[in-house]
Amino acid sequence: MDSTSLGLPASSVALQAIELFTDLNMRRSFQSVILPSKPDVILFLGDHFDGGPYLSDEEWQESLFRFKHIFSMSEQRTNPHVPIYYLSGNHDIGYSGFHSIHPKVISRYEKEFGPRNYHFLSGEVDFVVVDAQTLDGGAKQSKERASTWEFIKTLSSGNESNPKVLLTHIPLYRPDNTPCGPHRSSPVINQRIYNAAMDQGIRYQNYLSKETSDLLLRLLKPTLVLSGHDHDQCTVVHSTTFGPVTEHTLGTISWQQGNLYPSFMLMSAGPKLIPNSTDSSHGVLTNLCFLPKQTHIYIWYIFQFLITILLLVFWPTNGLSSLPYMNKLVSFMRYVGAELFSRTKEKDDEEDGEYEMVFDAEGSMHLVKKAVARPPRTNSDSRTVGRGNIVARPTARKHQTEPDSSVLVEMGSETPPEDGGKLPRPSKWNIRKVLQRLFRVVQSIVVIAALNVPLYMMLLFKDWIDR
Repeated sequence: MDSTSLGLPASSVALQAIELFTDLNMRRSFQSVILPSKPDVILFLGDHFDGGPYLSDEEWQESLFRFKHIFSMSEQRTNPHVPIYYLSGNHDIGYSGFHSIHPKVISRYEKEFGPRNYHFLSGEVDFVVVDAQTLDGGAKQSKERASTWEFIKTLSSGNESNPKVLLTHIPLYRPDNTPCGPHRSSPVINQRIYNAAMDQGIRYQNYLSKETSDLLLRLLKPTLVLSGHDHDQCTVVHSTTFGPVTEHTLGTISWQQGNLYPSFMLMSAGPKLIPNSTDSSHGVLTNLCFLPKQTHIYIWYIFQFLITILLLVFWPTNGLSSLPYMNKLVSFMRYVGAELFSRTKEKDDEEDGEYEMVFDAEGSMHLVKKAVARPPRTNSDSRTVGRGNIVARPTARKHQTEPDSSVLVEMGSETPPEDGGKLPRPSKWNIRKVLQRLFRVVQSIVVIAALNVPLYMMLLFKDWIDR
């Protein structure tokens, strides 16, 4: 993400916030998931920047610093010198139609990331890296295109004992609407090629042309092809004269590049991965690994925040008892508890009582509970007035007169003041209640933020700062 991604100014606070959370997510993924797998080699399949060819030197250096910080190896204590190989992408140097006008983008890239065409050996497997942006072009043969094809032809006549893995940023040609397998989350993208004016080369393309792809496969004869550019997963099999060749187009590791399911791939390369196998393709095994769906996580955070706000706004100030039917529920629970307690008490009284053995005329024995003298109960309604006691018996309550309806006063009604003043208007009273509720909500949010924001910032910068 940079100033060319969303059309926001480089000094925009929104752009800086998006860059921070995007960079932090990729750094966490790299430090917490990829590096703990202890790789022997790390491969980047291009598009290290977003608007690399169009950035000024100052902006390009800033993006380069962010890239090196995201994928820093300083946290790797076991093997901090893991070889890292880079592959140029169209978002790094552009296409051949752009090189003819701005040749400095290639020299700027090669100064930091090395040559665009090279090969290396790992696990007795030859990895061939080609600059796919210069493979197709117009009628005019550019210097970059000529050097790329010369490099490929040189390797074609070399040692073929080791299996080859072709690394190209732009995927090889495939017919329109070719199925990409079960791991793709977005619609399939078909071929699209735009040529630059004056036959200066390619301005944009989704895949390499069919002629270029067939020639590339025939010269290098790879057992596996790894590509990028599409930002989503796609697995296709190319039919060649020397057998089928599988191509894995890998998705992006960033959650901000149009793919809700960021991922990376683990590869095992060696001659004895599958014992007693003579197939050279068995020397390379791959496994696609998905990262957490960061977009869904942020949506869940927003949902929880909204639920918290709603609870703070609508939570009753008098507790749960003010909710409808809550009093009835509490009364019912008390009644059930009292019934259970009374039955348990009666049962305990029966078990704790004293029994006497009594024999009848036929000689049979019976247990008879002894009568226990109980102290006389005092009625809770009895009151002492002067020297005598007045007891209100239950039978006397029938003769109690009902209060006159004329003296009944509704408890919720408001009585007019004695001085003849006017009652407050209901609208003002409602406004006051709303303002009080809003004040309590803001106060609660401030308290919650005071407890959570410092903790969140600590966790945020713990993963961002190099230790």
